[in-house]
Amino acid sequence: MPLPRLIPCLDVAHGRVVKGVSFVGLRDVGDPVELAQFYSDGGADELVFLDIAATPEDSSTMTSVVAQVADVLEIPFTVGGGVRSVEDASRIIEAGADRVSLNSAALADPSLITAIASRFGSQAVVVAIDAGDGVVHSHGGRVATEIRTVPWGVEACERGAGEILLTSIRQDGQRTGFDLELTRAVRDAVSIPVIASGGAGSAAHVAAALRVADAALVASIVHENPGGLAGLRREIEHEGITLRPLKERHG
Repeated sequence: MPLPRLIPCLDVAHGRVVKGVSFVGLRDVGDPVELAQFYSDGGADELVFLDIAATPEDSSTMTSVVAQVADVLEIPFTVGGGVRSVEDASRIIEAGADRVSLNSAALADPSLITAIASRFGSQAVVVAIDAGDGVVHSHGGRVATEIRTVPWGVEACERGAGEILLTSIRQDGQRTGFDLELTRAVRDAVSIPVIASGGAGSAAHVAAALRVADAALVASIVHENPGGLAGLRREIEHEGITLRPLKERHG
């Protein structure tokens, strides 16, 4: 079994990294390129960039930012938000991203998962699931659908997704811990890695998520103290979780 991964998540709106609580009350927390470099140097295994303004406001994905980030990073990174077609995915991957993340567009047309996986491989496709009250939400977590969370995870896997990025809307930004029950339910139902997201407030929370999932996203806990990422890694390992050695992150 691969060792679990620690993945800072940077929500981007209009070219800036932002953070909110349960997807609202957004505030500026920095420049995406600078933060990407800082987190990479600090011990991130991977990074995720989510352009949270792209889908709700029908704006294009930040290709130029992706290219700038690719210039400074050696670790893998995923980009999501506004990916509506194979062409969108191609633009992002050609700009330097390792993977694209699909959410609203995949819900509207699940065949998009297969189309992108067929062109770039399943390893390049992450399906992001924003879950609340048992159902999947689209448009940056703002619109509830009638699609049940676990069955959608299974379908995404069957259609060619390489990973699932599972965010609990209820827990997002609350710092009270991940939704372990939801995470376990999805992880048990699929054969691909699941990244837990939403709720990290301490190393113990992250360690608990990594006992259930294959990776954990962190945001608030590191955005307000980016220099503490190395310390967070140490605390997680003190909780009994073995992370990838830093020297192996680029391998």
